Amino acid sequence: MNMHTQPVGEMLREWRQRRRLSQLAFACDAEISARHLSFLETGRSKPSRDMLLHLAERLEMPFRERNALLLAAGYAPVYSETRLDSPDAAAARRAVDLVLASYEPFPALAVDRHWNLVAANAALPLFLTGIPEELLQPPVNVLRLSLHPQGLGNRIENLGEWRAHIFDRLQQQIELANDEELAELVKELEAYPGGKKPSEGYKSEYGGLIVPLKLKTDAGTLSFFTTTTVFGTAVDITFSELVIESFMPGDAFTAETVRELMA
Repeated sequence: MNMHTQPVGEMLREWRQRRRLSQLAFACDAEISARHLSFLETGRSKPSRDMLLHLAERLEMPFRERNALLLAAGYAPVYSETRLDSPDAAAARRAVDLVLASYEPFPALAVDRHWNLVAANAALPLFLTGIPEELLQPPVNVLRLSLHPQGLGNRIENLGEWRAHIFDRLQQQIELANDEELAELVKELEAYPGGKKPSEGYKSEYGGLIVPLKLKTDAGTLSFFTTTTVFGTAVDITFSELVIESFMPGDAFTAETVRELMA
């Protein structure tokens, strides 16, 4: 799909349908008439720049897609996209590094919208033992690294459960952002061995409410649960898409073992 040639009305309609909203429901939510919305979607009326931004906000469109919507209507984009290694991003990058360091001695990493590794704290090597060098060549995709049979795939004790968790998250992300590259990544990951459900006899922990990552190591099985951090005040595309994944100890053994290993 070429977002720059698709009519703006069609883009609005697709995003409304992606959010599973009828014209009437969305018009009420956006505080405009259903007739006006219909005219915008069919191209009978040309939306103003402010109207497009208003509708995009109500549809919770990612900043990248809001820019595409504006371009389709003939307006200039309003959201910047700053390279992480540019001088303009230096202060924001320091904030990312500060957040990552705050999780030590436990691993934490920052990824972009396609799950490529952007930055990590000093504890990340805990996950990298024995992984072939070819899987660590940049750009490193952390989902490929975690599920690949030569990556962490053969060390994850609850691989079926963890894979199912990953695929659920990816599906939600694809529905939210309509990202074709993520859809291709899912196809690749699904081809790796490991299934998409817990192995027979596997007993879920935490009442089935949290999916742990159970990693087999020479020191024993380490159990982590993940937390996700986003920059809620970001107004730049790059930083709005940045996600920090932290791996916190799921039991006392993991907490003590990791602290000893990182000492």
